[in-house]
Amino acid sequence: MLQNIAPFSGSFLVFLCMADLTFTLAATDPTTKARAGFLTTDHGDIPTPIFMPVGTVGTVKAVNQQQLETLVKARIILGNTYHLYLRPGTAILEAAGGLHRFMNWQRPLLTDSGGYQVFSLAANRKISEEGVVFQSHIDGSRHLFTPESVMGIQQSIGADIIMAFDECPPYPSEYDYARTSMELTHRWVRRCMNYLAAHPSLYGYTQNLFPIVQGGTYPDLRKASCEFVASLNAAGNAIGGLSVGEPEEMMYEFTGICCEILPAEKPRYLMGVGTPWNLLECISLGVDMFDCVMPTRNGRNGMLFTTQGVINIRNKKWADDFSSIDPGLPEESQLPYTKAYLRHLFVADELLALELASLQNLIFYLWLVGEARNKILAGEFAAWKQEMIRVTKQRL
Repeated sequence: MLQNIAPFSGSFLVFLCMADLTFTLAATDPTTKARAGFLTTDHGDIPTPIFMPVGTVGTVKAVNQQQLETLVKARIILGNTYHLYLRPGTAILEAAGGLHRFMNWQRPLLTDSGGYQVFSLAANRKISEEGVVFQSHIDGSRHLFTPESVMGIQQSIGADIIMAFDECPPYPSEYDYARTSMELTHRWVRRCMNYLAAHPSLYGYTQNLFPIVQGGTYPDLRKASCEFVASLNAAGNAIGGLSVGEPEEMMYEFTGICCEILPAEKPRYLMGVGTPWNLLECISLGVDMFDCVMPTRNGRNGMLFTTQGVINIRNKKWADDFSSIDPGLPEESQLPYTKAYLRHLFVADELLALELASLQNLIFYLWLVGEARNKILAGEFAAWKQEMIRVTKQRL
């Protein structure tokens, strides 16, 4: 049976002062387009540039919320509409008073619209003007996502920043497909905005819509999509459809095109990116916000990102290395364990290995964007960036 979304029926409120998201620029690097700023939401301020850990189903894998706050120093995390809709479902989230309360996270949240997850289900979905019919990866049940229903789901989840429903075309795509897909995404964002205009934010705080730029890897389409998105005057803007298989240099090219057009007074969010060097390159192009599963996913497989380079902690060479996991981090940010101990945990298949490696990578990512911000404020970003790209790419 095809399932659609029931409207919100709860009555929970949180006592926050409702206000639209604001973005304030504090500094721009003199030799690049890197920016340092502040995002202000009803759940707190976010210094930018910022990396957002991915908590797809209301949890960042292998890391708890207290660790995210105190060790990682995450200022905002993600949830995913597709996954949270399927389980636990909007009824449970509404009864809990929204995802913030459900997962005991008091800082800002962003929800992806589920468009990318639907894109990844290419064999089990059908796209039309109305929306997307897809089959659940859990039980095979059929569901319909429309721009309106996805807005309703995200309101039930209760994120501070919600994403417009879009179609993410694959790479490579033929020109006509990329153009048709982009135009559909543009029509859908209008429907998202109309729905939100008629349905106020839930739970007593503001939920801010970010439209998403598409257009594949065609400069004229990307420019047209950026101009359309900029004309919507949304609280912030997202760049989608990159980091989906295209070469890195192409990702940088199209990110640069978008940052030239998207308004400077609004935050720019590059979705699904990426490696530490990807972040640094894209910060230099003018991006403010990033998310990616890489630090936790790679961590669970034994790959560590550190201030000195990339480590495969399973390698024998670390078996008797009793130095700190990442001695280059500030002392208060270092995990109190050695490389030898962490390698032992991986070889012994201990669950603690997944936790410590995930924490290390997230701590490093948040340290990296924090240092980028400090260098932008000091006018020293460009030279530091080049050195950090060299360091972060090297294998130890």
